[in-house]
Amino acid sequence: MSVEFIWHLPNHRDARYADATERKRGERLAGDPAPFTAGVSDPRGTRFNYLDYLHQIARAADLTGFDGIRIGNHPDGDEPWIVAGYLAPATRRVRLIAEFDAARGSAVYAAKNAISFQRFSGNRFAWQIGSTADAGQRRRQGDPAGDADLLPRIDEFLTVARGVIGQPGGFDFKGRFFEVRGGGFSGPLGGHPVPRVYLSGASAEALQLSAAQADVHLFDAQPLADLLPLLDELRGIARTLQRELQFGLRLDVLARESREEAERDARRLAEQTGWHGSFSEDDLWLGLGNGDARATLVGSYDEVIERLAAYADAGIHSFLLGAAPHLEEAYRVGENLLPKLRARTRRAA
Repeated sequence: MSVEFIWHLPNHRDARYADATERKRGERLAGDPAPFTAGVSDPRGTRFNYLDYLHQIARAADLTGFDGIRIGNHPDGDEPWIVAGYLAPATRRVRLIAEFDAARGSAVYAAKNAISFQRFSGNRFAWQIGSTADAGQRRRQGDPAGDADLLPRIDEFLTVARGVIGQPGGFDFKGRFFEVRGGGFSGPLGGHPVPRVYLSGASAEALQLSAAQADVHLFDAQPLADLLPLLDELRGIARTLQRELQFGLRLDVLARESREEAERDARRLAEQTGWHGSFSEDDLWLGLGNGDARATLVGSYDEVIERLAAYADAGIHSFLLGAAPHLEEAYRVGENLLPKLRARTRRAA
C-alpha cells in the first residue's frame, strides 16, 4: 500500500522565514507593520491578498510532488471549501482535503456540494470532519450541540452523506440530528465516489467512530512508542467491524542540511514563539510550531527521512506535514525529503 504525503495549507496566517510572527502574507491589514524597511515601498498595494499566497503554496505542493494539500479550518480563517474551490483549477494532481465542522448544516447539501466538487476537480476532493472542542467557540459559531453530541453527529453526518451519494432516490434515514426520506442523486450527480474521509481523535469513542466511518484516521504527532498501542487498538476495532482503514500522522517538520543547522533554527523558533514544551527521544520537539501540529520533527534531511520511514514501517500511510513559512518549506521538503522518502517506503512495501 503506497504512502501519501500531504502538505498543510494555513488558511489563517503564516510566518516569514526567520520570523515566527504570524502574518497575512501578501495582504496588508489595518494596523499591520510595513513588511519592508523604511524607505522601501510595497509594490503590492491592495491588488493582492492572502488567497493569492495560498495559491502559491498549493502550486508549490503540486509542483514538488505532494499527493494532497490539507486546508485547515480556523474560526478567523477563510472557509476551507471556498479555498479548495479556488485552488482546484490552479492544481493538477493534488487531493484537496477541506477540514470542516459537522455543524456546517445539512449532510445532504454537503454531499451535493461534494459531488459538484468531484465533477469539476477530477475526483480530487476529500473531507476532514471534526467538531470544535471549545463549547464557548461553538456558541459563537451558532452551534448549540453539547460535548456528548459531537461524535454521534459526525457519525450521522457521514451515514447520510454516504447514503445519498450511493443510493440514488432510495435512501431513508431518521436519527437524532438528520432525517431523510427517499434521498439520493441521479442524472449528472449520480454515480460519483464519496469523498475520502479523514477523521481524528484519541478517545475510545473517536477510535470507534473512525473504525466505522473513516478512510484515514489521523493521529497527532507523538513518539512512535506511544503511537504503536493506538494503532493496534484501532486495527482491532476495525477488524471486528470487518473494515480496514489507513492511519495518518499530523506533524510539522524542520529539516535542514545538517542536524546543527536544524537545531539552530528550531531554537530560534522556540525563542520567537515562547516555547515551553519538551523533547522526546526520537527528535520530536513537543509543542513547537506555528500551526495546529502538536510537535515538530527536527533533524537533518537523512535523520528526518529515517524517522518518518520508521512511522511508515509501523503502519502510517498518510503523512500530513507542515512547516512555517509554508511556501518556502513546501519546496524544501518536497525537493529534499519526498524523493528519498518515496524510495525508502517503496522498498519497505
